[in-house]
Amino acid sequence: MENSSEVVSFVLAAYGNIGKLKYLYFSVMLSWYVSVCVANTFLIVVIYVDRRLHEPMYILLCNLFVNEIGGSTSLYPLLLSQMLSDSHEVSLPWCFLQMCCIYTCASVEFCSLAAMAYDRYISVCYPLHYNTIMNTRRVLRIIVLVWTYSLVNFMFSFSFIIGLKFCGNVIDKVFCDHHLVIKLACSLSVNSYVSDVLFVFVSFVVPFGLISASYIKILAACLSTFKENKQKAVTTCAPQIVSVSNLFVGCAFHFIDSKFDGAHLPQKVRVILSVYLLICQPMITPFMYGLNLPKIKQACKRFLEKQNLMLPGIGFNQTQHNFL
Repeated sequence: MENSSEVVSFVLAAYGNIGKLKYLYFSVMLSWYVSVCVANTFLIVVIYVDRRLHEPMYILLCNLFVNEIGGSTSLYPLLLSQMLSDSHEVSLPWCFLQMCCIYTCASVEFCSLAAMAYDRYISVCYPLHYNTIMNTRRVLRIIVLVWTYSLVNFMFSFSFIIGLKFCGNVIDKVFCDHHLVIKLACSLSVNSYVSDVLFVFVSFVVPFGLISASYIKILAACLSTFKENKQKAVTTCAPQIVSVSNLFVGCAFHFIDSKFDGAHLPQKVRVILSVYLLICQPMITPFMYGLNLPKIKQACKRFLEKQNLMLPGIGFNQTQHNFL
């Protein structure tokens, strides 16, 4: 055991010794990070430019895309730098900052999907009152509430960690994990455990309950309506159900890896389980919504055609053909 006063950095032990493969892994992860940023930024720009998409559902989607970029940025820069490092050390301030960003963005993800589920619930169950209930001002308030709720919740939990003295500094992951950092403390109070459980409950269990309640009511409404309305409801709700399902799987992987001893699992499997949610969700989200929602598909097509018109060297006839 190290003296607590000497612990000024943590070692991310899950990287291990990857030798020359680190350049291959670095290239793959960098390409993936760039793809995530490009895909989500593209859809944000499309929604911002196309006034037809200035509706509550797409404003909430835009917030979700922003969060995907934020969540990825909280992981990848440190991940990429650690891949090229031999020591795999990260200072306490940077570790705490990464924890704050990752867990706040994870909470925002769940809360945003809960807000979108509520939006779909109002749209399907109260279509005549939808424009009154879900106006732009209320949607913006919901987005502010989602971010404030998530940040305040984590900072409350984090307040019990910031004063801890650490007797160990080895984290068996590729990023700073909230639960594993707590386990490194020399002594823990009941408040530290309670804050950890409370954070999980408020950030994930409560939003998941709201999402489930909304979709149960949507399903009940769909079963008692016309076939055309059923198809419309399924089309708009399916991407959100896929996102929630993937989040549930990713959180289950993270929970199992953090809370239980996975020493019997191969190291690579443990790494994949721990970062599955942070790596896959930001790429799944833009493709699920970009490819499945007709309005966004059409808006993307219009945006690309407009960019074609602005490209130099393209003749009028060719451009006109693209519109036909």
